Amino acid sequence: MVSLTIDGIKVTVPENTTVLEAARQANIHIPTLCYLKGVNQIGACRMCLVEVKGGRALQAACVYPVSEGMEVYTNNARIRNARKVNLELILSNHDRACLTCVRNQNCELQSLAEELGIREIGFDGVQIERPIDTSSPSIVRDPNKCILCRRCVATCQNIQKIGVIGATNRGFNTIIEPVFDMKIGDVPCVNCGQCIMACPVGALREKDSTQKVWDALADPTKHVVVQPAPAVRVALGEEFGMPMGTVVTGKLAAALRKMGFDAIFDTNYGADLTIMEEASELIERVTKGGKLPMITSCSPGWVKFCEHFYPEFLDNLSTCKSPHEMLGAIIKSYYAQKQGIDPKNIVTVSVMPCVAKKFEAGRDELSVNGLQDVDLVITTRELARMIKEAGINFPELPDEDFDPIFGDSTGAAAIFGATGGVMEAALRTAYEFITGGTLEKVDFEDVRGIAGVKEATVKIGDMDVKVAVASGTGNARKILDAVKAGEKDYHFIEVMGCPGGCVTGGGQPIVSAKVRMEKDPRVERAKAIYSVDKDLPLRKSHENPSIKKLYDEYLEKPGSHRSHELLHTHYVPRKRY
Repeated sequence: MVSLTIDGIKVTVPENTTVLEAARQANIHIPTLCYLKGVNQIGACRMCLVEVKGGRALQAACVYPVSEGMEVYTNNARIRNARKVNLELILSNHDRACLTCVRNQNCELQSLAEELGIREIGFDGVQIERPIDTSSPSIVRDPNKCILCRRCVATCQNIQKIGVIGATNRGFNTIIEPVFDMKIGDVPCVNCGQCIMACPVGALREKDSTQKVWDALADPTKHVVVQPAPAVRVALGEEFGMPMGTVVTGKLAAALRKMGFDAIFDTNYGADLTIMEEASELIERVTKGGKLPMITSCSPGWVKFCEHFYPEFLDNLSTCKSPHEMLGAIIKSYYAQKQGIDPKNIVTVSVMPCVAKKFEAGRDELSVNGLQDVDLVITTRELARMIKEAGINFPELPDEDFDPIFGDSTGAAAIFGATGGVMEAALRTAYEFITGGTLEKVDFEDVRGIAGVKEATVKIGDMDVKVAVASGTGNARKILDAVKAGEKDYHFIEVMGCPGGCVTGGGQPIVSAKVRMEKDPRVERAKAIYSVDKDLPLRKSHENPSIKKLYDEYLEKPGSHRSHELLHTHYVPRKRY
């Protein structure tokens, strides 16, 4: 342990702690911009400058290690002036069109300018107008707003282990972009959107689909159906000032109804349907010598990652479509038939925590009879903007229910939003399908939590089923490389493209670096997900009476010919460039 003094307060911390971390433990605030806990500590922005007694120059607190007896000052005229000058230099050539920026009022640069009292910019920076990259179906890259903090680079390279963006050129001409002047749509970006979550400004954002949804709602010839994902209901409230992890399921349904959707269904129903098909597929593979390990295919970012980097595992992927795609296919077949609506006149809108779902919705493999299963995808953030635009007072809305049948779901569906949730839901159903008995303890604690890789052996009847869970594509690499090398042997693997799973997907509310140091959205939102599961009367997908009705009336059984036509798909190898 090391003892030091910060602003006259004695602090004792482990050696190798940075001054920034030591100050936070003493509740002393030091501003940051390029720093992102556990991701990016490079001292590039110089916002966290502090003075160390006896030192000649100011030091960046985010990278400067503590030492015994050190005296640190975080607030004096010299420090304040240096921070202001550095911030003014950053602002001098920044695109300051804040009023029309998607990050207005949720921008770390904007907040820092307010915090440091910036009222004038004393430098005339050269404005280089660079083209905005809209080549991706999911992500828009605006280099005019980039402040070169490199948080996105660190996230893509070090966390997700993809590395499709980096710094090119030098000095004033430095730009964060893909290699060789390529666009983001030309490189093996998996559309996970974790770069968006890391960006402190508006340099990276989701491709907006809100106007297309408004246009569909205004078209009297269209029957517009909406379905929100499980992770949306534990995060949407944050966009309206509600505490992180607040469950807003009832208000979500009420808001969608007020916006004018013709039917409000629930992707959780699709999740229950996915488990029926996926658990049956797992049993088929395990008992009849199918390709193992079977790997989940609910996460489109992970699937695209597999297509680019591990095409040899494509046969291991479950053939099941993801939950919202399954429900989209059912809406345009079974629902259309029951309601007497031409499927061509149905517009399916999914509200997702994920920007990769925008790419997924456009895949040729996810269509039936020439019609895409899902027509439009908006993120949690986009829905929040639409609710505000509609003048709806979200926190004051009364709780309402989703529409029946496709609005009914179980606790197993709810936990799809957290890493390990798909695995746990599948095991609940697979256990009872295989043994014919009742699973009394439905909580599989070994596959829960935010660890990047989790392993467990689950006893199902006479069989030891070996499972693994990975969240984030960087952790997926670890598991797949171990399987390729013959070091690991599993029956079933769950992979989610985003660290922590869908609760921290690339389309969720953006949490600033400052808040992340105090609260972990992976933990808070997952906690809410599991509370939803625990409070529901039915916690196994195969117990959902509406799912049973669908099979009785239309699909016959999991894995039937019609099920395969509507609910299953295939994937394709993709080049890296």
